[in-house]
Amino acid sequence: MADALEIEALWEDFHRVVNMTSAELAAWLRVRDAAEETEPLPEEAGPPTGQHVLAILQKRRTDLTDDDIRVMYEVVDTVGALADPENEPEPENTPADTRRRHRLMTLGHDPLKP
Repeated sequence: MADALEIEALWEDFHRVVNMTSAELAAWLRVRDAAEETEPLPEEAGPPTGQHVLAILQKRRTDLTDDDIRVMYEVVDTVGALADPENEPEPENTPADTRRRHRLMTLGHDPLKP
């Protein structure tokens, strides 16, 4: 496991890039998985990473596991690579922008949120 200073920095970075509340993320994951044919139970909605981000948001820093830390690094790196802070918040203009926003929202980052 990482040392305390590294975990503190990661915790801050994670909560800086994850700008959706746990309620907002849970609602988004349910909407994202809603389909006419089948719809998962609300607590099972969304991809595993989105569910893991939701679980981390509901934890205290002292309760993090090694797997939580791995996911937090992954989320910080992915959001950093996909987010474009110079052009946010702006409404998306293309389907690619919409897909990018939805992918980021699945990780807990809404690029249109101030």
